[in-house]
Amino acid sequence: MKVIIVEDEKPAARRLSRLLDELNVNVSTMLHSVEESIDWFQNNEHPDLIFLDIQLSDGLSFEIFETIEVQSAIIFTTAYDEYALQAFKLNSIDYLLKPIDDEDLADAVEKYKNLRPQSQKLTLDFDDIKKLLVNPMEREYKQRFTARVGQHLKIINADEVECFFSENKGTYAATLDGRNYLLETTLENLESELAPKTFFRVSRKFYVNINHIKDIVSYTNSRLKIKLNRFSEQEIIVSRERVRDFKLWLE
Repeated sequence: MKVIIVEDEKPAARRLSRLLDELNVNVSTMLHSVEESIDWFQNNEHPDLIFLDIQLSDGLSFEIFETIEVQSAIIFTTAYDEYALQAFKLNSIDYLLKPIDDEDLADAVEKYKNLRPQSQKLTLDFDDIKKLLVNPMEREYKQRFTARVGQHLKIINADEVECFFSENKGTYAATLDGRNYLLETTLENLESELAPKTFFRVSRKFYVNINHIKDIVSYTNSRLKIKLNRFSEQEIIVSRERVRDFKLWLE
């Protein structure tokens, strides 16, 4: 995936690039003005995705599209909300207001990946074929996890886990006894291991267990806030892009 940033404030461009790097999205080019952007698009292959500020040092970035027919998907990043309607007339995926929230950025990238045409696999290995043949309702999901505690291995039953969460590049299981256990896995790996009727990934950082949800309340920007029975060290927010699926999952 080829990604560029068009942003006239270089510190803001560098911060956005760092946030994208944490999401394993590599930025190939940074542009800083309308004039520079037009010249670049005229002489380079257009990227898959553009992170585009609206007010640049020499004008509005919409001027780029008056000269160049850009086929790339666009995620707008701006401090102003009055251009939203104009932005969505283009190939817009999302419209992020500065300062950019890392959760909102992750949701926007995920939205682009979901909309992006996926290259079809030409071959299937034996494991792929087994997955296609197994009825999802009959799958056996992981019932236990292990965590190292000193010189010991702690056995953690899945139904005792209130939530799984990531922090400082580690993945933790928060259990009914109020403790957080470091696991040797990632949230991405857990996706295929957790029973989907019981666990739901509400954000980039959290999977929650439906059996341990104490309360759900409205939160800013059409999001939801989850309160669990014991875990209270961090706020658990259902990201905006997952709210609809989360509500369906609850039912």
